[in-house]
Amino acid sequence: MSIQEDEFIRSLRATFRIEAGEHLQAIAAGLIELEKARSDEEKRGLIETVFRAAHSLKGAARAVNIVEIETVCESLENTFASWRRQERAPSQQEIDSLHRLLDSAAKTLDLPAYAQSSAAAVSEDLTTLSARQSLPVEAAPTEASPVVSRGAENTVDTVRISVAKLDARLLEAEEMLMAKLATSQRVADLRHLAEDLDAWNKEFAAIQPEMRALRGASPQSTSARLVEFAAGNQDCLQSVIDKVRMLRRAAEQDHFIVTRLVDDLLEGSKNMLMLPVGTLAALFPKVVRDLCRDQGKTAEIAIRGEEFEIDKRILEEMKDPFIHLLRNCVDHGIEKPAERVRRGKPSQATITVAISPVNGNRVEFLVSDDGAGIDIDKVRDAAIQRGLVSAEQACAMSDSETLALIFQADVSTSPIVTQLSGRGLGLAIVRERAEKLGGGVSVQSWPHAGTAIRIALPIALATFRGVLVEIAKRQFVVATAQVQRIIRFKAADIQTVEGVETLAWNGRVVPLIRMTQVLELPDAAPAESTAVAALPALILGADEQPVAFAVDAVLDEQQVLVKQFRKPLSRVRNISGATILASGQVALILNAADLLKSARKCSGRAAPVTELSHSRPKPAEGKSSSILVVEDSITSRMLLKNILESAGYRVKTAVDGVEAFTLLRTQPFDLVVSDVEMPRLNGFDLTAKIRAEKDLTKLPVVLVTALDSREDRERGIDVGANAYLVKSSFDQSNLLEAVQRLA
Repeated sequence: MSIQEDEFIRSLRATFRIEAGEHLQAIAAGLIELEKARSDEEKRGLIETVFRAAHSLKGAARAVNIVEIETVCESLENTFASWRRQERAPSQQEIDSLHRLLDSAAKTLDLPAYAQSSAAAVSEDLTTLSARQSLPVEAAPTEASPVVSRGAENTVDTVRISVAKLDARLLEAEEMLMAKLATSQRVADLRHLAEDLDAWNKEFAAIQPEMRALRGASPQSTSARLVEFAAGNQDCLQSVIDKVRMLRRAAEQDHFIVTRLVDDLLEGSKNMLMLPVGTLAALFPKVVRDLCRDQGKTAEIAIRGEEFEIDKRILEEMKDPFIHLLRNCVDHGIEKPAERVRRGKPSQATITVAISPVNGNRVEFLVSDDGAGIDIDKVRDAAIQRGLVSAEQACAMSDSETLALIFQADVSTSPIVTQLSGRGLGLAIVRERAEKLGGGVSVQSWPHAGTAIRIALPIALATFRGVLVEIAKRQFVVATAQVQRIIRFKAADIQTVEGVETLAWNGRVVPLIRMTQVLELPDAAPAESTAVAALPALILGADEQPVAFAVDAVLDEQQVLVKQFRKPLSRVRNISGATILASGQVALILNAADLLKSARKCSGRAAPVTELSHSRPKPAEGKSSSILVVEDSITSRMLLKNILESAGYRVKTAVDGVEAFTLLRTQPFDLVVSDVEMPRLNGFDLTAKIRAEKDLTKLPVVLVTALDSREDRERGIDVGANAYLVKSSFDQSNLLEAVQRLA
């Protein structure tokens, strides 16, 4: 194959991947709707839609010679054809198998929105479907329509463009913002120059009587000649003033034109990257369906405002956080059908995702459920256990302040750790991703009535309104959206509470932190000058935990173009990027979320928030926990022992539950890691015996097993296990995270 042909095939397959994603998503959505359909006519329409989509995808896969996709499509097509001929009605088991096949096809194409089924399950589904289908592959329909129906005029007017190319054009357009800021600065410079010249001219005019008297007293003297020279300079000064005024008017006109052109160019360029939220929300019904099926729950998802458009880059950044929220709704929020009925609720829960605009340039996402709500006492206990707050601080916190703790890393109310939940990371990721994008998160919850989480985000990235401040003779920018209020205070306003400087604001006491202290910069002003002068402070943070940050001066508020750092400066504490001011000076953009974390360390109000890290967890310094590993397989036993010892733990092993229980009654251990399927005494029974023993009842137990059914996980919860990890998806980081959390 020639180089040109090879490039063509690669290009063709890249195009196919985009098309295939649309087809797979449409088939998945059609199957979900098919489960809800009541009338035969509605079912026939949906079957026809998914049949044609599968056939179109098969033809496209054949064109680019991707046999795996073509094989999956044949199975899909045969099943749909059988439904069309009404040889059998769609069964729940068949629909589940088809969803797993769609996941397999998406995984083959590296489409992360799906890719959740194991290879063994997909192979079994193909075998099962093939056994049911004694039909040859259907002949191609005479009319193969695309997945998403479009009018003829849209087909003609639409073209696919690489997002990378659009990003590049948008960045070029954003660079034009500097031209707009520069013309604004030139106008300001000329205005100041004109004002200085006018002031000079007024002073010159004020001494004219004295100059005339001096010239009349001695017409031939040196002083008279100086007066004549000065009079000539006044004419020259007036000429300069007139020219500066003309330049100022021209600069103002240029600034007006450049501003209009740049704003229009930026707006048009941003609109090219604006997509309906529905492009992301289309994934949600399948995510909720799969999670509910896995946990024996039922829920309907209602999506409102999906037509609202937002920057594609924000949608991509928030995809994983939204899946975390949906998983949280199903896993922690909604109850099982029997429990809901017992409480007088409908057996089917409702999860709502609503999108609405806020203040014109921001958007709010609401993710709510009508489940059990958040147990505030469990949140408080989890925060105390992880050292985020002391017991005294926890008792003094309001319910809203306590609820806000769920967004801290390591805080989880789950009774057990699994591959998907219980580590306290999901909501921390949601908050960090939202704050990284310049947004914020808040939560409300009602006992037995549900939970609502609101995420406020900008509509577009790259440019924003920022407050320009001066700190230690340097200029910094803070996003306006992250500043609750700007206040002024004097030294007399400061009160010390439990060793922490505070200010009274909005009817409450908030900690006062010097920005120089957080940024580790020298104080610019001597202490005595601050005793009488009023200093400004920025109020940052959510309503539950605001902090006042003292700065030297607040200079301006202006539009800011963000310049992201590249490696090795991609993550700098307290700094999110940089910008170039209209004066040409570089100013750093402060990261409000990091500032709040640093403030907590400075004030000592709470233990520092644990940073998310992909490095391997290790025991706390100076601590070497003792762990008992219970595993009948020598290979697995040595693997677990090596992993834990490499992380710094002291490890002892047992070959079954009986030996383990004997060791536990004679030797102290900080944690047990156990297999489930073992001779003499299995892991479930061992855990139950540990919980029944008075001296061992609080000993943490981690079950590591090949049993991955919902029933097995529930049994692990019932007997009192603290974590349940499945060997088929075993990752040593998952084990070490669970051990570090519990030991």
